[in-house]
Amino acid sequence: MSQATKTAVLYRMMTPNHQCPYGLKTLHLLRSKGYEVDDQHLSNADETNAFKAKHDVKTTPQVFIDGERIGGYEATRKHLGMPVADPNATTYRPVAVLFALTALSALALNYTLFGTFISVQAAEWFIALSMVVLALLKLQDVESFSTMFLNYDLLAKRWVPYGYVYPYAEGLAGVLMLGGLFNWLSIPIALFIGGIGAVSVFKAVYIDKRQLKCACVGGATKVPLGFVSLTENLMMIAMAVWMLYRHGLGL
Repeated sequence: MSQATKTAVLYRMMTPNHQCPYGLKTLHLLRSKGYEVDDQHLSNADETNAFKAKHDVKTTPQVFIDGERIGGYEATRKHLGMPVADPNATTYRPVAVLFALTALSALALNYTLFGTFISVQAAEWFIALSMVVLALLKLQDVESFSTMFLNYDLLAKRWVPYGYVYPYAEGLAGVLMLGGLFNWLSIPIALFIGGIGAVSVFKAVYIDKRQLKCACVGGATKVPLGFVSLTENLMMIAMAVWMLYRHGLGL
């Protein structure tokens, strides 16, 4: 016996100049779940406003299944038993993705230049690339970063401009270490900001027991302050100490 066809009606904005992205996502979602979709387009502002008024809703798209209004994209996901992301939930995903990509980049560079994936050089590149990308994320919105940073960094609390200086210093040190350039500059910078950062995080998390968000991947992060930020700072310290041992200060 064949199963009855599952049907849904979708109302979404689709004008000559704009297709609602959530409408497209909802259409794809329903079709991927085996629904035959009656795709109704709201082609101008008047049609959209009339639809909202008729059904007493504030947004589109809107999905109807078996005559019942389900709602928009997230409501449809819930109705279909699929997870819905919590915008305020704690997550380590940004950091995991960052370190995975910088590690893969370092391995790819090492293989291209030396014909092998694993080497000391690959480890150096991984840390330097991580520093550069972490700085880039902070510098996307340095104002938000500095505000979050002031919650726990000991030097920034005493000298507010340090919250603005830190991501530039981290990025500069990372770029220089990536090329093995100006060790006399990159090593002291990494030791300084990494040392203060490590002490600040350790005090805030493990001594004061504060529950804060980490500014390590920018000001809008949901990553909790703790292991990740401490690791970032310890990586900088380890890189600086290693380069001091291996290359000296380049004097």
